[in-house]
Amino acid sequence: MSIIKLNNRGVKNVTSFGSLTSGSMTFISKTTISSPVSSVQITSGIDSTYKEYIFLLVNLHPNSNSEPDIKINFSTDGGSNYNVAKTTTVFYADHNESGSSSGLQYIGDVDLAQGTGGQYIGYNLEESDADSSLSGIVHLFNPSDTTFVKHFMINLNMMHLEPQSNHYYIAGYCNTTSAINAVNFTGEYSEGSSGNIDSGEIILYGIN
Repeated sequence: MSIIKLNNRGVKNVTSFGSLTSGSMTFISKTTISSPVSSVQITSGIDSTYKEYIFLLVNLHPNSNSEPDIKINFSTDGGSNYNVAKTTTVFYADHNESGSSSGLQYIGDVDLAQGTGGQYIGYNLEESDADSSLSGIVHLFNPSDTTFVKHFMINLNMMHLEPQSNHYYIAGYCNTTSAINAVNFTGEYSEGSSGNIDSGEIILYGIN
């Protein structure tokens, strides 16, 4: 990638060009969900090789039930336990099929303050429509570091109950200096019972 140095803020006054070494995104694994599962655990490929890992979520669809949710959680023991304390912030914007919207809002009832349970990434999805789903990206930064907490950011869109398009912005950190080495995606329902994810893909990449 070229870097342009501007003098007096004018392109015509460019005097020098530099270069920026480009990084790369490396495919690690793909999990395809073709029948209902209560969780999808990614227990390999998350190590010290990369400073950032991306989980690409493609058309995750919950099994039909009342107001289904999808959550994410993290492990420091290879997936034996998913109970890392997390603090998060959650914002969303929506626009429904009738044309109305509520603008960007903070959602205080689905964030975490040192919570060890899963973080909502899909909240009250529209399960009655066969074509509804959740898609987006989870960024996990430097999971093998043993000095600092582990930051993550999530950007996704889903069909909500109205039906409407809901764009979620979630950010937080795992409050541990132990290495994060496994990630879990689970289906759950708002009344607290366990549920399933019945289709979709989760693709893992490493970023140099």
